Amino acid sequence: MPKKTMRVWVTRDRPIPKQRWKWFGHAGHFICAQWCRFHLCTKVGPWLISTVGEYWPERGSREIHAKVYKPAWLVANQQLRGDDFDHAYMKEFGFAYIGYDRKYETMVFRAGDPCVSKDCGCGLPQISGLELDFTGYNKAWDAARGHMMLCQKWAKRSPVSG
Repeated sequence: MPKKTMRVWVTRDRPIPKQRWKWFGHAGHFICAQWCRFHLCTKVGPWLISTVGEYWPERGSREIHAKVYKPAWLVANQQLRGDDFDHAYMKEFGFAYIGYDRKYETMVFRAGDPCVSKDCGCGLPQISGLELDFTGYNKAWDAARGHMMLCQKWAKRSPVSG
């Protein structure tokens, strides 16, 4: 028997205009987002569209990766420090994957309450529930374009009430 899914949106007569979209400087999802060098986050009506990528974990994690996939490279480069190690690692391995066969991803969530922390107050909404839409990419250009495409797609949708 097919799995039943609940629709959480209906199509709008007119999309939410770009002038009403709200942009944030923080990533909107991904537990390791603090190590992502690429992030876009846009609130489009009741939806939060978040794109992250260019995952650059701490050195210890990168050394484990190198030990597993190219141990000889690690032996030859482990003595390097700071930017020298980072440069050599980037040249050999590039950014880490954030999921299966993707270095960037965009997810859409229902936007929750905005940040009102006295220390921050950025207004970035919490994400409510599970992702409603998703796309993965391997190039920054595709991630930026894909983010905008999902913003436009979800600007045409209204949540189902009730």
